[in-house]
Amino acid sequence: MGEAGVGEKPEESKMEQRVEEETASPKEMKAVLLTGFGGLKTVKTMKKPPPTVGEGEVLIRVKACGLNFKDILVRQGLIDNPPKIPFILGFECAGEVEGIGEGVVDIKVGDKVAALTEYKSWAELTAVPSKYVYPLPEGMSFLDAASMLMNYVVAYILVFDIGNIHSNQSVLVHSAGGGVGQAISQLCKSIHELTLIGIASKHKHDSIKDSFTHLLDHDVDYVQETRKLCPKGVDVVLDCLYGDDSKKGYNLLKPLGRYILYGTSSFVTGETKSFFSFAKSVQEAMQKLHDRKNIGKITLDPSMQPKPKIQTKGSKGKDKEKENDQDPGEGTSGEAADSKKEEASACKNFYIYDSFCVLES
Repeated sequence: MGEAGVGEKPEESKMEQRVEEETASPKEMKAVLLTGFGGLKTVKTMKKPPPTVGEGEVLIRVKACGLNFKDILVRQGLIDNPPKIPFILGFECAGEVEGIGEGVVDIKVGDKVAALTEYKSWAELTAVPSKYVYPLPEGMSFLDAASMLMNYVVAYILVFDIGNIHSNQSVLVHSAGGGVGQAISQLCKSIHELTLIGIASKHKHDSIKDSFTHLLDHDVDYVQETRKLCPKGVDVVLDCLYGDDSKKGYNLLKPLGRYILYGTSSFVTGETKSFFSFAKSVQEAMQKLHDRKNIGKITLDPSMQPKPKIQTKGSKGKDKEKENDQDPGEGTSGEAADSKKEEASACKNFYIYDSFCVLES
């Protein structure tokens, strides 16, 4: 009996050590880094040491993060004073608190939060100053929080603080189908008797027509169309394009109207303009977003993985029949399967969703 008891101690010790190793903080985490300024190949998924929690900071296990037009500008090198490359991308995220630094109050481990980060949100873990961390309302998902945080903060400031928009006014909004444009339209639903004119490409109109009083095509003479709707001009112009649209918007204002410039997206062209080509490792999800006609917001979920298609015994024979019936040049079902496997392998790090929140008045 005694010998058996003595023999069990090393096994128990090994078991305890194994449990401690499993529950200890990971030595590495996955993150999306910018390795250089320019094209899409500069964005790579890499392993990095996890961040440590400093005084006044909160360590967040990221469950969802947002992709905004600002991230495209960063990659292109159009943002002043970026961090030294390589660095982790992303400005907003949502997740669970895994640790808190000294001096942090009102936030505890396990809380569900959203955060505005100075870069470094596209990672499994991120450390954020507590003043930029916000508890999630009960029932709000991580994806919803990440899809609306930055866009709605910008939209709220534009509508209520800078724009001071109120009833019986007319407002013209550029890029009406984008994340901020949609957020502006939703917030404006709380203002009665407001004329909201959205400017967007024609192919987006069907998807966003219910969000605006009038919807005009950017590629036609929207200035003349706006003057027909508002002969005296508009009270507020919200412009994220700049360029030629800046002068047009200024000339559409009423006396004492407000022209608000909050972006310069017309300066960005080519592949850098496309949200859907930003992370080509998730092609299937991007195609889904492309089908949505570049409307709304893109969010990334680092925990999700594509669900593999379950193949039954009967389906194997059907697959063989399809393979035999395929025309030359179409590719075999085996090649298609290999392609899906490659996509699934690439998607396991960060999966992309199309989403934007709708607030009902």
